[in-house]
Amino acid sequence: MPQEDEVVRRAPLFTALDDAQAASLRTSMDSVKISKGGILFKEGDEGEHVYVILEGKLKLGTSSGDGRENLLSILGPGEMFGELSLFDPGPRTSTATAVTDAKLLSLSHEKLIPWLKGNPEVSLHLLARLAQRLRRTNEAVGDLVFSDVPGRVAKALMDLGTRFGKKTDDGLFVHHDLTQEELAQLVGASRETVNKALADFAGRGWLKLDGRAVLITDIERLEKRGK
Repeated sequence: MPQEDEVVRRAPLFTALDDAQAASLRTSMDSVKISKGGILFKEGDEGEHVYVILEGKLKLGTSSGDGRENLLSILGPGEMFGELSLFDPGPRTSTATAVTDAKLLSLSHEKLIPWLKGNPEVSLHLLARLAQRLRRTNEAVGDLVFSDVPGRVAKALMDLGTRFGKKTDDGLFVHHDLTQEELAQLVGASRETVNKALADFAGRGWLKLDGRAVLITDIERLEKRGK
């Protein structure tokens, strides 16, 4: 439980609270468990809850009318999603799917609004989170226009490494849990093109591929390629 508490306190809902306030808010939240591949909610569903991830990873994605999928983000422990429903209740703008078995906390809109009114500083943190999300969206759009696929792949791997990587004697080990198709969806390119970029990086000695993980052996060069 102490480790879970540490994870929860990283979420924007909790960062502005003292220990007593955080404990009080957590008692209002419900536990949710979801198995790998399970769908928490679908694009177009009514959104009434905000979620904080305790364990595992989830992906947020959208799909087009012809079945093509776009992966918006990969989220892990301490990260929050679904917050748009707090300020603008309505249909979900993406589908949330478990990449691994996951454990979450959920809080309904009706329970959170009175809490926000009594603790306005929390609203500021949530608004900062939304602003950060908008910046990332704008940046992603810019990357699609101005960056080539290898550059987007390098940038995505470094972002995953920053959030999920672990330093080892050999480099930065990133267990991202994504298939090659999902990684391609994340950077907005075909799987073949992404595989070619990964093979090129491996050939240069910048990384080593390991199933749904990657060992980044030359962080400096890969980071530079992603800029």
